[in-house]
Amino acid sequence: MSEPYLVISAPLHFSEEIKKSRFLTYLAPVENKQAALDYLQTIKNLHPDARHHCWAYIAASPKNGVLMGCSDDGEPKGTAGKPMMALLQGSNIGEIMAVVVRYSGGIKLGTGGLVRAYSNGIQQLLPQIETREKRFYQQYQVSCDYAQMAQLESLLVPNVGRIVRVEYLQSVDALVEVDLQLAEDFLKQLQSVTQGKVHVNKILPTQS
Repeated sequence: MSEPYLVISAPLHFSEEIKKSRFLTYLAPVENKQAALDYLQTIKNLHPDARHHCWAYIAASPKNGVLMGCSDDGEPKGTAGKPMMALLQGSNIGEIMAVVVRYSGGIKLGTGGLVRAYSNGIQQLLPQIETREKRFYQQYQVSCDYAQMAQLESLLVPNVGRIVRVEYLQSVDALVEVDLQLAEDFLKQLQSVTQGKVHVNKILPTQS
């Protein structure tokens, strides 16, 4: 998926006590499923005596329904992981994980009470999230003469592109990147303005 999306910039934490149970909510950036599992283990290591470590994560774009997961971790089915996941999906933020740690106080909260308890921390933290936009880029190695360099540069800005690296030898060798969604248009424009006199090699897409 090449569409840009928002990601969380820094971890956040919220804690509260509900009927003698302590709920500790953590939000953190996770770039993939393994990062999510690693973060979960980190929280478990921080709170080894807690009764429950419930979680939900989106490990890619918020529109990617495959790289997601959640768990009630022993709480009644549907009272923790799914409500947490619903809030993450509603935020339209990708690469994000929520872990809610519960130290039980011995008083039953009921199904509705658990849903509210596992949701509230996330609801409190979502307005505090600082985000950045994650974009995907296509890189090209371009060889051209000095006169064509100005034409190349003029095409980069409208295609959300930039020069990554350039060498001025007998000809100009430049590594450039452009927004992945605009890559085909960029190539057509480049070939048009230079009358097909530049040599272009496609490199694997990158992200930022």
